[in-house]
Amino acid sequence: MKHLTIAPTFILACLIAYAAVAHAQQDGGMKVDPVRVDAKHYKVEFENDRVRVLRVSYGPGEKSVMHYNPDSVIVSLTGDKTRMTEPDGKSHEASAKAGAVIWSPAGSRLPENVSDKRDEVIVVEMKK
Repeated sequence: MKHLTIAPTFILACLIAYAAVAHAQQDGGMKVDPVRVDAKHYKVEFENDRVRVLRVSYGPGEKSVMHYNPDSVIVSLTGDKTRMTEPDGKSHEASAKAGAVIWSPAGSRLPENVSDKRDEVIVVEMKK
């Protein structure tokens, strides 16, 4: 009879833990790594104790998932038009020409390529 009491309690505890982690990964308490949650678009090209360099590539209309980037320098390889959605649901669009270098402050975001061509950038993430 004790097994019947333990199983529902264990299942409930697992569901609560899963919900807490899923909620935190949306932005809040955890800094969600884009390479871990979106390996289709993000590839580590180089990393040491000071920086991590990512190659990011999106096809037309493709988008990522909500993730976190530390302070970064972005170099546009192809030129782009991107919609960035913030954790609060607000979004804005930005364009860059090929070769443009842009400072991006730390934060969580969900990028989407809103152009009709492939978007490739190099992201140099600063480490503290």
